[in-house]
Amino acid sequence: MKNNLLPVAALLLGTLFLFLGNGLHGLLLPVRGTTEGYSTTLLGLLGTSWATGFVAGCLLAPTLVKRIGHVRAFSGFTSLIAIIALLTGLLVDPVWWVVLRAVTGFSTAGTSMIIESWLNERATNESRGAIFSLYIAITLFGVVGGQMMIPFGDTSAATFFMICGILYCLAMMPTLLSNAQSPQPLKQVKLDLRALYRNSPVSFLGILMVGIANGAFGTLGAVFGRQAGLSDSTVALMMSVTIFAGAAMQFPAGRLSDMTDRRYVLSALAAIGAVAGLLIFLVEPANVTLLLTLIAIYGAMANALYPIAVSHANDFAEPEDFVKVSGGLLLLYGIGTIIGPTIGGPVMTAAGPYGLFMITAASHLVVAAYAIFRSRRRAPIPAAERDAYSAVNPGMMTTPESLQLSPRAAPFSEEHDAQAMAEPSGPSDKAAAGEMGAPPASQAPAAMPDELPAHVSTDAPDDPAAGTTPSNDPNRS
Repeated sequence: MKNNLLPVAALLLGTLFLFLGNGLHGLLLPVRGTTEGYSTTLLGLLGTSWATGFVAGCLLAPTLVKRIGHVRAFSGFTSLIAIIALLTGLLVDPVWWVVLRAVTGFSTAGTSMIIESWLNERATNESRGAIFSLYIAITLFGVVGGQMMIPFGDTSAATFFMICGILYCLAMMPTLLSNAQSPQPLKQVKLDLRALYRNSPVSFLGILMVGIANGAFGTLGAVFGRQAGLSDSTVALMMSVTIFAGAAMQFPAGRLSDMTDRRYVLSALAAIGAVAGLLIFLVEPANVTLLLTLIAIYGAMANALYPIAVSHANDFAEPEDFVKVSGGLLLLYGIGTIIGPTIGGPVMTAAGPYGLFMITAASHLVVAAYAIFRSRRRAPIPAAERDAYSAVNPGMMTTPESLQLSPRAAPFSEEHDAQAMAEPSGPSDKAAAGEMGAPPASQAPAAMPDELPAHVSTDAPDDPAAGTTPSNDPNRS
């Protein structure tokens, strides 16, 4: 294991500094903006702007990385983030902040792609799980560590903005000074959202709604805390509690989803998260302990929904499509995080700070209801035939490249790449290029949302109660 970690030690150290800066800057802006008296709508646009830039970065940044290489691209993107952090301290203006935040989102997508593809190439099947876990632990520690700096300084001064700049500059140093070999160019994946919906309607809609809820809370949670009268230290604690509660919930929720229909687990978690949100909105608890308890429950449920929805989609996908399916869901999540803060700001302006949890509760209720509805339209894949649950946190696993780190994807990706390279040019080139879609009309009929996925036999009806017999199992659909 030591030999596997040494080649990526410098990269992981840079990742720690990068996420320390991300955690600090991401919480500092809404806290400082509230102090400056910026409207909730404008502060919500900070999240919308970041998410828009991030989605654009996922689509466009790989071209730049391919052109100039990983190390120079990583340094360039990180330099941009550092410059933006310093500029937001110099230009304390909401309009400038919104514009600059989009550049941060774009650059963050670029740095994430580089880090994750680099780790993926250096990992072996034997070390992949350990490297993946270490990467998640570092990002988690970085985000929380950055947030917890807030209580130790004055957010109305420029000091924290300068600390962000220092952290981002430190993030560049390990890779610049390292003599480790750079990875191969990124592999782009062309996504097909219509095919993604055909594969799993409940994951498609569920991920979008989870993105709306998480995007609204992630951007406006600190604004809610300040407007609700919480101190800076309590706001930082509140935001960190949701991360820790979500991390603690991953294993029990994942194990439960491996043993039963994942849609039932999705529905139950979403319903509990909705109840927690509604209680916060209706009760408006003045007791800090009660408020933090309800928010911890919300965070535990909300942060467990994404990986279960991804796992459910992969249950119905071909193994070689794992990265494409997960990458498409990640794009949907990004779209949701654009919508969430956009509508969250006006709702909080009209209904007060606790109106934020109207957004989260409504989104989670949609997930809960639709998951139950879909469970009546399509039978689950038997537990024995599913891929094992693997935690994927969208807050940490940020790009399609990161999804290749999953131990489930690794055995298939290399084999599929070799097969794609060996195939002659022609119709199969589409698959080799990483496109996902339904088979041509001349080969097979297009699947409708309530039909079975293309790789499963369509001889049986869609109603699970009608004795479905797709594949070789009477319960699979």
